[in-house]
Order: sequence, then structure tokens, then C-alpha cells
Amino acid sequence: MAMTHTHHAPHQHARKRRVGHPRGMLWLPVVIFVAGVIAAGSWVTYILWPRWPAADIAIDAPTLPITVNGVNFNIPPTAIRNKVQRKPGTQERIDLVFMWPSLTPPDPAIKAGPASSPQAIDRVFVTIAAFGNTLPPLERFNTIYPRYLEQSIATTPDALTLRPFRNDTPYQGEDIIYSDRNPGRFMVRCTRDSATGSAIGMCLYERRIEQADITARFPRAWLSEWQTVSEGLDKLIRQIVGAQLRAS
Repeated sequence: MAMTHTHHAPHQHARKRRVGHPRGMLWLPVVIFVAGVIAAGSWVTYILWPRWPAADIAIDAPTLPITVNGVNFNIPPTAIRNKVQRKPGTQERIDLVFMWPSLTPPDPAIKAGPASSPQAIDRVFVTIAAFGNTLPPLERFNTIYPRYLEQSIATTPDALTLRPFRNDTPYQGEDIIYSDRNPGRFMVRCTRDSATGSAIGMCLYERRIEQADITARFPRAWLSEWQTVSEGLDKLIRQIVGAQLRAS
């Protein structure tokens, strides 16, 4: 009898193993699901866990190296209008302001007053951003703007050519004003002063630096000294563009 018991024992253990194996497999999806839940919870906790904010850049710090769409710029922190943009590194856009005609950043302790007249505006506002799918300024002047311009052409007392845009166009209420000898040197798109004096005409001066567009905004009244304005804007751009571009 003992020999019979010994002979059948291995078969009994084998049946137990065969029966237990499928039962263990049933736990595998549960283990995978629990592991996934734990991993997802850990990720959410990491994202939502409060962190100390980065230290603010001192307003009087040296120029910040900022890259916009692969183009390097050296920007004084005081010139950056939005606090969230006051940091080095890559940014999609930078909004700046400089005093005119000194081209220095404004004193943060002095707040700008209301712009009641063009003479009261002593600042030039600059935006640097990726150019997107827009054409360069001179190419727009040659291919896009002519579709929307009036036929009339005028010459200003300051030797600039002025052409108004038609009223049924995206540029309604604006004029294109440029140096007839060299539009590539100086060309602006300007709004007009309102008849009541409630709105001041402003001009947009655009320059493309590799993959970034620089747009300067200033009062239309400054065009009475447009050559000084042109030289000043060129100087300002050289001032903020990265060293490798200044050398090119």
C-alpha cells in the first residue's frame, strides 16, 4: 500500500500545478492595471506638486541672452515690458520699450503719463516675434500692398512718398509712407490722426532679422524728422541683436 501511495503522488502534484497555473494568470491583468494607476497617480502628483517660483531677474541686471525663433538678442531687463518675459532663454515673443531719442530703457521708478499729444510720447515700443508665414516687409510692399492702395500718390514736405489704402481693405484708415529713393531703407505703415484729436496716428516700422521680425511703433508726427528716426531705429536694432548678427 505504501508503494501505491508513492507511485501516485507525483501525478497529484502535477495536477495541482496544472490547476494552479491558470488561476495565477488571472491576476496578471489586475497587477498591470494597478501598476498603471500608480504610475499615472505619481505623474499627476509630480505635475501638481507646488514648487518654489524661480527668482526674479533684477531690474538692473546686465543684458539677458534671449532667443526668438533661433535668433539671439541681448535685451536689457528694464526694457522688457512684461515681467513674465524678463528671463533668459528661448521665448516666442518679447515686448520692449525704449526712451526716445536716447534709446535707453526707461527708469522703472518713473511711470509714463497719458499720451495726450505726439509730443508727449517719448518712447518707442518694440516687439520681437517669429515671422510665421508672412512675407518680408519689402516683398509685401512690392506684391501685397499694391492690391489695396488708392491710385493717388502724394509727396510729403519731408521728401517721403505717401499712398493711402482703400477703405474696403484690411488696411483701411492707414497709409504706406516710404523713401522713394530706397523703400527698403525706410518704409512705414501708419494710422492717421483722428479729426477730433482723440487718437494719435502711429507708425509701424518692420525689419526681418533671419527668422525673427522686429516691429517698432512710434507716433506719426515723428516723420517730420524721418531720417533721424531711421538712423535711431537702425542703431537700436544693432544694440539688441546678438553679437554674431552684428558682425554679419
